[in-house]
Amino acid sequence: MTKSLITTHILDTALGKPAAGVPVTLSRLDDDNWTPLAQGTTDADGRIMQWSIPDADLPYATYKLTFDIESYFGDQSFYPFADIVFARRDDRHHHIPLLLTPFGYSTYRGS
Repeated sequence: MTKSLITTHILDTALGKPAAGVPVTLSRLDDDNWTPLAQGTTDADGRIMQWSIPDADLPYATYKLTFDIESYFGDQSFYPFADIVFARRDDRHHHIPLLLTPFGYSTYRGS
């Protein structure tokens, strides 16, 4: 399987393991409105490597990944969801990892 131009990975740093089964929505900013493009769920390795839309439909733009954190941690989560907004300005692969605990999260530009 080939990977999409935009991929993600969630690591549950509290448990030191991938966060499997987390729903994630990929959206694009169009004229000041967020347009949902695709939805996915992290696999057993905590990854979404392929979206249901072709890469040709991912032009240079501002995108958002919305992670449904509460569905993973339940009522133990302080944050019900996390939005990560990023700009696609080049043709390189965009890997957006999420490091996650029930009370915090961080991200970075992955490879």
